[in-house]
Amino acid sequence: MSATRHAQASLWRSDSAAPGLLPVAKPRLPLAEQILPYLRQIDQSGWYSNGGPRILEFEERLALHCGGAEARVATVANATIGLVLALLASDVPEGTLCMVPSWTFAATGHAIQLAGLVPWMVDVSAGTWALEAAAAREILADAPRPVAAVIPVSPFGAPLDMAAWEKFRAETGIAVIADAAAAFDSVRASDVPAVVSLHATKACGVGEGGFVVSTDRGFVEEIQKRANFGFWNSRESTARSLNGKLSEYAAAVGLASLDRWAETRDDFLRVARSYRRNLAGQESIRLQPGFGEGWIASTVVVESVTSDADALTDLLAQNGIGSRRWWGGGLHQHRSFQNLPRHRVTQTEALARRVVGLPCWRDLPNEEIVRICQLLITGER
Repeated sequence: MSATRHAQASLWRSDSAAPGLLPVAKPRLPLAEQILPYLRQIDQSGWYSNGGPRILEFEERLALHCGGAEARVATVANATIGLVLALLASDVPEGTLCMVPSWTFAATGHAIQLAGLVPWMVDVSAGTWALEAAAAREILADAPRPVAAVIPVSPFGAPLDMAAWEKFRAETGIAVIADAAAAFDSVRASDVPAVVSLHATKACGVGEGGFVVSTDRGFVEEIQKRANFGFWNSRESTARSLNGKLSEYAAAVGLASLDRWAETRDDFLRVARSYRRNLAGQESIRLQPGFGEGWIASTVVVESVTSDADALTDLLAQNGIGSRRWWGGGLHQHRSFQNLPRHRVTQTEALARRVVGLPCWRDLPNEEIVRICQLLITGER
């Protein structure tokens, strides 16, 4: 591996903080012996991809996690591909606008462009850090040209108001796809499709992977078709498609992850509750709204009222603690998207100046959480 490639890869290692700093994240996938029974089933079946038995089982269990009998799931190679496929399956005209909050990860913008649409970046609510359906309805009046789709984004795993988005879609006729990449814990099946990441850094992961969930069986089947070159019960490609399938091997990891989901969730919940307990009553430093109450995620994100994010990052580093500006300055600040249309992004820019990701991993010691919180509160070394 070249030095450049190795340096780039190191950004995604489990010890993603600089050497010597307490890591921001330490992903933990199932151990080899936990995956082995599923690998032996693959050996016995001789089926390695293309919707084999492990994929079918994995999708069924994901559907149960997301709401049970009404939920339908299509696994995909990763959540970025899932967003592309969901836009393609919505049959939105190429070259039209896709409204998207600027407060999101770069992958959301890339997926919109890969599907042939143009990202139109808009702002989020101060209270939820998300694009809300009512606000989107008002912003539509300012669109510079036709808007064919909207992608609301779950901020760091927080639940979205899917009923409101179902109503928005019914009233406007505009396609809606939820980017719920980090929302494995909180996502619930809706008529509006949601795309969830199964990356190693997420609360439940397979390494690289994702899934699309909806109560609309036909839409999920369309995702499955378009993830397989447009083939559906024939060898004729019938729609604009790509190869976005998840392999049987990834499904084996996913099944082993689901076997231990309750334990994994309890571990992240302990971390979340410890942060909540130690930051309770603080006005100068606040946890993301709702985190550790109704939902958990594999990230802990705080907003500073009195200091900017750069100052917090420096303070933490000086005390041997890693941190991460997960979404940087917002989508509109990336060179890839700077020349694309955007609405007002005042709240996004405020969040970018004040929000920092703190260490969050399953066996993060409570004493380290206490130390981090005391440092944030007092600002002292």
